[in-house]
Amino acid sequence: MRAKDNTAATAQPSLLSVRRAVRMKHSTAWFLACRPKTLSVSLSPVAVGSAVAWHEQGSLLWLPLLAAALGAALIQIGTNLFNDVGDFLRGTDTPQRIGPRRASAEGWLSPRTVQAGAWLAFALAFLCGIYLVGRGGWPIVAIGLGSLAAGWAYTGGPRPIAYGPLGEFFVFVFFGLIAVGGSYYLQTLGLSTMALIAAALVGLHAAAVITVNNYRDRDGDAANGKNTLAVRLGQPATRWLYTVEMLAPYALLPLLAGLGWPALLPLLSLPLALRLIDRFRRETPGPAFNGILAATAGLQLVFALLLTLSFVI
Repeated sequence: MRAKDNTAATAQPSLLSVRRAVRMKHSTAWFLACRPKTLSVSLSPVAVGSAVAWHEQGSLLWLPLLAAALGAALIQIGTNLFNDVGDFLRGTDTPQRIGPRRASAEGWLSPRTVQAGAWLAFALAFLCGIYLVGRGGWPIVAIGLGSLAAGWAYTGGPRPIAYGPLGEFFVFVFFGLIAVGGSYYLQTLGLSTMALIAAALVGLHAAAVITVNNYRDRDGDAANGKNTLAVRLGQPATRWLYTVEMLAPYALLPLLAGLGWPALLPLLSLPLALRLIDRFRRETPGPAFNGILAATAGLQLVFALLLTLSFVI
C-alpha cells in the first residue's frame, strides 16, 4: 500500500503540471492568435502619415491619431483572427504546420470562439471609426468600411484574397497607401504627393512580410489549393520579389529630397535589410522563416520610425 501511495503521490504533481500548462496555454491563446509580433505593420503607417502632416502644417491632432492607431490595430487583429479560423476550417492549418502555432488548429480555442473574437475586434474598430468620421467625413467612411470588408475577405468568403496571388498587393494598398494616406487625411483633410510617396515606402516593406509568410508555407499552400503569389512564381522568382520589396523603399528615398539630409535617416536600417535578404536567399523554406518573418516586420517598424523621424526633425 505504501508503494502504491508513493506512486500516486509522484503522479499527482505531474497531473497538476499538465493542468497548469493547459490553463497557461488557454490564457495566452488570445495573445498568440492576435499575432502581436506583426501588429507594427498596422501601427507604423499611422505614425508615418501623421508625421508627414506634422511636417507640412506644423501641428498635430492627437485624438484622431490615437483613434486611428487603435482602429488600425483592431482591424489587423480581427483580420488575423479570421485568418486563424478560416485557414483551419479549410484544412490549410494543422498542428503540423511549419509556421507559428494557431489557436484554432491547436485546439486552444474553438473556431466559433475565435470567429466571435474577430467580429468583436471589428466592432470595436467600427466604434473608433464613428469618432473618426466626425473628423474626416465620407472619405473616412469609405476607408473604414473598405478596410473592414477587405479584412474579412482576406480569408473569408468564397474567394479569399489570401488564397490567390493578390495578398502582397492587398497589404501594399491597405497597410501602405490607405493607412498612411488616411492618417494624413485625418490631420489635414487633404492629400499630398509627399504623403503618397511615404505610403508607398511603408507599403512595400509591409508586402515583404506577407512574401516571407507565403514563401515559408509555399509547399503546404500548393498542396491545399492556396495559390499565393509565391506558389505561382516559384522559389527563384519569389526570392527576387522579396529582394525588390526590401530594397525599393531605399531606392525611392531620393523622392523625399525636399526634406534635406533627414531623408537619409531610413538608410540606417539598410544593413539589416541586406542581412535579411541574404538569409531569405540562403535558407530553405521551413521553420527558420519564422525568425525571418518576425525580423522583416521588425525592419518595417524600424524603417517607418526612422522615416517618421525624418519628417519631424
